[in-house]
This record gives sequence, C-alpha cells and structure tokens, in this order.
Amino acid sequence: MRDFLPANLRLLCSHYRSVAEVCRKLRINRGQFNKYLCGNTVPTAFNLKRICDFFGVEEFEIGLPTDKFINLIGGKTARATASREVSAPERILDHLRQQSSMQIKAYAGYYYEYYHAMTEPGSIICALVHVHENGEHFVYERNERLQIVGAQEEFEQYRYVGLAYYLQDRLFLIDYESLTSNEISQTILIPSFKSCITRLNGLKIGVSAADHRTPACSRVVWEYLGQEIRTDAYRKVRLYSLDDPFIDDDLRARLAQTSVVDGLFVIS
Repeated sequence: MRDFLPANLRLLCSHYRSVAEVCRKLRINRGQFNKYLCGNTVPTAFNLKRICDFFGVEEFEIGLPTDKFINLIGGKTARATASREVSAPERILDHLRQQSSMQIKAYAGYYYEYYHAMTEPGSIICALVHVHENGEHFVYERNERLQIVGAQEEFEQYRYVGLAYYLQDRLFLIDYESLTSNEISQTILIPSFKSCITRLNGLKIGVSAADHRTPACSRVVWEYLGQEIRTDAYRKVRLYSLDDPFIDDDLRARLAQTSVVDGLFVIS
C-alpha cells in the first residue's frame, strides 16, 4: 500500500478545489494528511477507513497500482455522475457561494440585532444572531423572544436559520423560521470598512407573525458582540419600548434614519 497510496490519494484530492478543503471536510490535520500525500507515513486503520469512506472507495482499492486505480476511479466517477445530477436549487446555491467574497469571514461571530418589531408596532426587538462557517457556506442562526402578554417573564421562542453572502460590498442574509416554517425574511447590511466592527446598518423585510401577516420593512442594526459571548447574553433578547434605557441614543437614531424617495424605502 505504501508504494501506491500517495499517488492514489493525490488523484482523489484532485477532484476537490484544494487539499485544505479535503482536510476540512475529513476533519484531519493538514500536516498529518500531507505526510500521507508525500509517502512519509501511512494512515492508521481508523483514519484509512475514514478516508476511504469519504472518497467512496474500498481500502484494498486505494492501494492498487495507480494505472489500475485510475481506471477504477474513472468508472466510479462516471457512474456517480450519471446516477445523480445536480438539481437547480443546488446549482443556484453553489453559484452564490462561489460569487460570495471571502471578506465575509471577518463578519463571523455573535451579534445583537435590533429592528422595529413587525408583530408589536411601536416596539424594538433585540435578537441574538450567530454567523459562522459550515463546510463551504456561511450560515447563521437568529433567536428571538417575545413576551407573553399578562405573563411574568414568559416568552414565545422563535429560531431562524439561513445563509449569508457577501456580494459587491453588501451582506445579504436570508432565513426562515425553523419551528413553524411559515415565513422567510431577508436582511441586507452595509459592511463596516473600519478595522473594528461595532454596529452595522441595514434593512430587513419580513411579515408580521400576527394573524394578518402583513409584509413589512424596517431599519435594522447589528451590534457586534465578538467570537464568543457571555452566558447571560440571551437574557437581553426581548421586546423593548422605544424609550427604554437599553436602547441608547445612537441606536435609536440609526433605527429612525429612513425615508421614502420616489416610492423607495431607503436608508437616509
């Protein structure tokens, strides 16, 4: 196996964008994997099984002479391609992923999200958002809590999950409510061009969770909290009145800076 494994492994990796991508998907240390590629060492039985399962080959096959292995892989690749064509939604998502700038990495982390509540007009909702990398995509989770009227510190919980893209100096985020799956919302943020991210301005469009389900648009502000958060961060996730001391003057001003120009709701 030692004689042919490195060449066969390099052949398998050539079907991916980079060795780094393979290591990330396999969750194998890049330095250790490079030793396999160079022939300095062979994988343990455990790692060999993981590698073979990932690439869809048998353990004895990966040790075959390279010319035989090429013929074998060619046949398997053709059969796999014929058996599964990429669907239209997958092509759309993959196209957006490829067009999205890797500048989005700078925006991974936790945020408080503030916007005018669509279900409770006259109130500001504070949600907790986590943007992170998952495989080749950037995804996020958004958690909201709405106080139950007449109940002491009891809340309705909402959890949104979605995808994030950085396209030509704008952050685009689209999500759906994962518990009921009855609404989709979109957020567009203006990135910070400063070295330190503090607050990001943007617009959010969605629908009211009330019975009338009115479509609505609001100014939105994301406040960066960091790569990690305190355990009590979730306590601040709730509805606030416009004059609540928790909503500072800067935040209140950002949420108010909107106007309608030629029929367009824009950030002023």
